[in-house]
Amino acid sequence: MKSKSILFFLLKTLGVILGIVVLYAALGYFLPFIEVTEKNDGEKKEIPVYIYTNGVHTDIVMPVKNELHDWSQKVLFSDNLSGRTDYKYIGIGWGDKGFYLDTPTWADLKFSTAFKAAFWLSESAMHCTFYDKMTEAADCKKIMISKNQYKKLVEFVDKKFDKDPFGNYILVPTKAVYGKNDAFYDAIGSYSFLYTCNTWTNDALKAAGQKAALWTPTDFGIFRHYR
Repeated sequence: MKSKSILFFLLKTLGVILGIVVLYAALGYFLPFIEVTEKNDGEKKEIPVYIYTNGVHTDIVMPVKNELHDWSQKVLFSDNLSGRTDYKYIGIGWGDKGFYLDTPTWADLKFSTAFKAAFWLSESAMHCTFYDKMTEAADCKKIMISKNQYKKLVEFVDKKFDKDPFGNYILVPTKAVYGKNDAFYDAIGSYSFLYTCNTWTNDALKAAGQKAALWTPTDFGIFRHYR
């Protein structure tokens, strides 16, 4: 009788887990179809911003420097391996630190990394990448926003960086970068299956008054609104 009770409990637990997985998959697929519409503030759309994905992580790509903000004052050129100071654009994304450092592509994904990332068990990081130019493609979409919308976007992104007592971004001391033009910084908040790097990018678009999904854990949920 005892063994039957244990078996029933295990089957019930497995059923609950499978139910959660199915529900999550369903919500992750259907909720992105609900669009949060663009908010027109009546100002001229004059600042180019890009949404970029490498197939795993999404970034918001902005001018390195303009009259409203200079990212290179805190995301230092000297923090990347190239030594260059003439980049025109900077891509910034938020995500799980372990996932970022250990999973540049899906082929690199480990169960331990995924488990920790899914259940609030590791720290987060900001990934910053410098670019010479941006070209629209299936993985890169350009949007034009107003100065006021850009200010809101900058404020949203800046708040996610962890800072030292002097307000400086905290560089992650690691050589596990993707190339010579990127660096990682400590971030605020915990990654989970409910709030992913793509959820953060989607929220950044909302903060800037741009089209976005109601909620999405994937880049698909963002890019489907910019076809």
